[in-house]
Amino acid sequence: MNRYSLWKYAVIVIALLMGGLYALPNFFGESPAVQVSSARASVKLDAATLTRVEEALKAGGIAPDAVSMDASSIRVRFTDTGTQLKAKDVIQKTLNPDSNDATYVVALNLLSRSPAWLQALHASPMYLGLDLRGGVHFMLQVDMKAALSKRAEGLAGDLRTALREKNVRHGGITRNEDKIEVRFRDAATAEAAKQVIREQFTELSAVETADGSEIKLVASIQAVAAKEVQDQALKQNITTLHNRINELGVAEPVIQQQGLDRIIVQLPGVQDTAKAKDILGRTATLEVRMVDESAEAQTGNVPFGSEKYLERDGKPVIVKKQVVITGDRLNGAQSTFDQNQNPAVSINLDSVGGRVMRDLTRDNIGKLMAIVLFERGKGEAISVARIQGEFGSSFQITGNFTTEETNSLSLLLRAGALAAPMEIIEERTIGPSLGAENIAKGFNSVTWGFVAVAIFMCFYYMFFGLISSISLGFNLLLLVAVLSMMQATLTLPGMAAMALVLGMAIDANVLINERIREELRNGASPQAAIHAGYDRAWATIIDSNVTTLIAGLALLAFGSGPVRGFAVVHCLGILTSMFSGVFFSRGVVNFWYGRQKKLKSVSIGTVWRPEL
Repeated sequence: MNRYSLWKYAVIVIALLMGGLYALPNFFGESPAVQVSSARASVKLDAATLTRVEEALKAGGIAPDAVSMDASSIRVRFTDTGTQLKAKDVIQKTLNPDSNDATYVVALNLLSRSPAWLQALHASPMYLGLDLRGGVHFMLQVDMKAALSKRAEGLAGDLRTALREKNVRHGGITRNEDKIEVRFRDAATAEAAKQVIREQFTELSAVETADGSEIKLVASIQAVAAKEVQDQALKQNITTLHNRINELGVAEPVIQQQGLDRIIVQLPGVQDTAKAKDILGRTATLEVRMVDESAEAQTGNVPFGSEKYLERDGKPVIVKKQVVITGDRLNGAQSTFDQNQNPAVSINLDSVGGRVMRDLTRDNIGKLMAIVLFERGKGEAISVARIQGEFGSSFQITGNFTTEETNSLSLLLRAGALAAPMEIIEERTIGPSLGAENIAKGFNSVTWGFVAVAIFMCFYYMFFGLISSISLGFNLLLLVAVLSMMQATLTLPGMAAMALVLGMAIDANVLINERIREELRNGASPQAAIHAGYDRAWATIIDSNVTTLIAGLALLAFGSGPVRGFAVVHCLGILTSMFSGVFFSRGVVNFWYGRQKKLKSVSIGTVWRPEL
């Protein structure tokens, strides 16, 4: 009657082993570390960089716990934060002698102490939120006026091209903030221009006004289109920040919209506010310009209307200031190989950019074209090539790259530039010591909550209370393991949800134990009472947990930030409590009592019988 088949016991054993294995990394804690990453697309991390870091630490009398290098960073671990801070200064001075022109990003971080064999099994600890791990928090204000002005600048260029294609002569196109002004000599030409705007620029509304002897057409972005531009600017900025921060390797950064024009950025584990700002500002864009091949430029002088940049090998090149195409027209960038099987970056432009590039290359065959990459406000000519023929939306950037450099450059270009400038209006740093204090408090609340519940259950339900307490411990183990496998981010609200789950999880065992007592009071045999208790309590347990799960899913769907963190742990805790409170606890009861054929009594506390 109360027997489990072998496969059910196998499921319990596997769940117990997997739960213990994947929950184990959370008990090793984190070690202070210094993380080194490239500050420019043209600078790569290699064995020589690793050697420089090791020699700098040795010269400074600093002994690291471990030094490792992956594709994107060098990570040096230490035993304490004092050594970490000293090592950061030493590495910073070695790799970046000129602080105003940093080649590498040297940042403080926290890394898991999990042993290599656990990492080989892909067993990793839960990510910890800003309130538990420490880190930096920023609130950024997006300049929406600048986004509209930037869009108007792009539309002005497109309008200039469209009027030229339709042979509509004008007296000049200028941008005044988010408005575009076009001057004409007669009304017929102005009407033709208005027709072009109506057909090709539906997001613009044009108003005709007199301006002396000329007719001025003022085109402004419509309200609906302006709202869309602002929304897209916010989304692009969030995407750009994600791409840039992900390259640094920050575990589970929080980047989310707040209100209509603000972005919240939280970087757990990063303790250096200055470096965090540096990370946020690391955006890059490219510009296509023509090389100045005039006689004056050939002598090394920079003519008026031109600028000088350095190529990747340090050779100077003089390019014209006029920008033909910017990174705004970039649809994609992929690392690839050219016809000679040398590493290259494949660029895809949008339709407007493709048309401009087609016109440029058709009219300038045989001339030099430069692709200038701007990063941290500084430009570098990453490719200078002679135009061999006409091409449009797709082309390649070559320039003696390595495969690692093309991968880094394509990532950087896909990240793009910010769609609109942002200003930090709030910043705060949460130190690792405060995070450790929060972890200790949260751990203590869960631990003492568990101990209090276990003592009550053992006192009130005797041996069945002990089984319920074991099930509760298994539930907590399973919940931590599932959160670790999902690489979920644990915050203080999540720890509060864990404490709440303990009280909710034990509820199922209370229902089962009381049902077994009721069956015993009604005169059922111990084996029959156990069987009926689990079977008849199941429907009530399902009802109560499903209704609570619905509320948790609502919090998950409509909540944000800490509310979602609470909801994730809450929902997972309900699922694991149903497994542990019913399936696991019944397995233990069946294993202990099911083999006893002539069972006369069970240890479930006092069975109060009603007086007749």
